[in-house]
Amino acid sequence: MATSAESVTAAVTERAAPLDVGRLLPLYLAQALATGSTNVSTVLASVIMSGLGRESLTGLPATVISLSAALSAGLFGALMLRRGRRLGLSAAFTLGVVGAVVGFLGARASSVPAFLLGAGLFGAAQGGYQQARYAAAETVPQDRRGAALGVLMLMSVLGSVAMTATSHQIEWLAGRVGATPEVTGWLVAATLMLTAALLMRAWTPLRAPQVAAQDRLSLQAAFAMPGVRSTALAMATGQGLMVTLMSLTPLRAHHAGVDHSGVAALITVHVAGMFAFGWLTGPLIDRLGVRFGYVSGALLLVAAALTAPLSGSWLGFSMFLLGLGWNLVNIAGSRAMTRFPAAQGVTDALGYAASAFGTLAGGLTIAHAGFPTLAYACAALGFLPLFSAWRAGRPRPAAHSA
Repeated sequence: MATSAESVTAAVTERAAPLDVGRLLPLYLAQALATGSTNVSTVLASVIMSGLGRESLTGLPATVISLSAALSAGLFGALMLRRGRRLGLSAAFTLGVVGAVVGFLGARASSVPAFLLGAGLFGAAQGGYQQARYAAAETVPQDRRGAALGVLMLMSVLGSVAMTATSHQIEWLAGRVGATPEVTGWLVAATLMLTAALLMRAWTPLRAPQVAAQDRLSLQAAFAMPGVRSTALAMATGQGLMVTLMSLTPLRAHHAGVDHSGVAALITVHVAGMFAFGWLTGPLIDRLGVRFGYVSGALLLVAAALTAPLSGSWLGFSMFLLGLGWNLVNIAGSRAMTRFPAAQGVTDALGYAASAFGTLAGGLTIAHAGFPTLAYACAALGFLPLFSAWRAGRPRPAAHSA
């Protein structure tokens, strides 16, 4: 009988194709829809707050979203360990529907408390459905987990592209419902999240339902295992920096006179960096080890922050580098964390907590010291995954380098 989460997973995946994309398709499509919902709602939440006359609190919605995700990630992680990925993900997507509807109604009514409540519920949903990457990775052999994560990210591009392609339709719908395109995006997000929840009915997880011995480790014991804390540091840094700059750069572009379609295109470039190259970065990390992901990701995050204060085409370039840097750090960290199910949810919570602090502090920093000050502070923090790379040591063979 298997005595660890890794051996349980191995016993299941030995009978499966290395990358059964067809069987994973409902999961992949659901994650693509979730990405699209984020693009049309939470990414532009800072613009909504500005329109509600709360310029100094433009970072607050992203902070509420990230804080809620931090509080819910551990709970969803525990739920998935006990009741399975399918139930946990279905519950998360359903909660996302509720949050998006509340956020839309609150913003449309110019009620800041109601809008923030919707943002909080939507953030709590993210704390659950973002753990779909572990569901994808644990269904394949260990030496293909980076590739499985890469395909998941690649599929997420579909949601971003679809939302950009329909930006004019969203503007039309905004006129029909009597709201701005940014506010209407929350209504669109609710539809996407509902579809994602329905897709979970068509997905059958490959993982055995029994809870293995390693899954039952206490949180303290899980974080005492070699590699967990350094992995958490890299993932929290990448998530925090990415969300901070992703959430506040659109507001800067909006103030510079960029229209809704232009801001949507800017976000699409960023999301392309996050997800479009998963087909390449995932297998590279499988081959070269997580240290490669940490080092290359950290350097790209630093470069993104340093170029963020520039104008013109540099802004799009910065957002692309930001996404790609996050991609490398996230795939490397997620691949490593598949060996430690007991620490997955709380590790995600640390990333969301970093995002919450970053967006709140970032909004205040912009209001009092300007955007360049925020960008250069992010550049300094971008070097932290290098410590994780040092702790990871030399790249080892793929089967042992996670």
